[in-house]
Amino acid sequence: MADDTRHEIKATAFERFFNGLMGKLVGFGVGPGYMRLLEVRGRKSGRLFTTPVNLIEVGGRRYLVAARGDTAWSRNARVSGEVTLKRGSNAERCAVKLVPEADRPPVLKAFLDKYASQVQRFFTVQAGAPIEAFREMAPRAPVFELVAPGGAA
Repeated sequence: MADDTRHEIKATAFERFFNGLMGKLVGFGVGPGYMRLLEVRGRKSGRLFTTPVNLIEVGGRRYLVAARGDTAWSRNARVSGEVTLKRGSNAERCAVKLVPEADRPPVLKAFLDKYASQVQRFFTVQAGAPIEAFREMAPRAPVFELVAPGGAA
């Protein structure tokens, strides 16, 4: 995705505060079971960045969805090819594979249907919409499949 066409919905000050709070809770192992603290190296700085994320499973495969668009964590994950997912003292290193736009609609639908109360505002379609409705949004919402380190699914 070229920088001039990149879509990103920036977090408000309150959302940054809330994400920081949730990140700390998940880091201690507290909070919803579907949440993880994603760690990824910065593609320019090399610094370690963290953000809370919701996992979604579709067809037996696990995914991360960048509902806000091509965010810093999604750009860093794309470049590094791997992330670490933490919850309390448990850490899981995963390779990430960017899902082609044509294959994103079922994952986007499942993500919105499951987490509508948290993410509806980032979607141009309503929860419960048919899969076809998500085709227009697919280019604006990166989806990553989590795979075992080394690339084996």
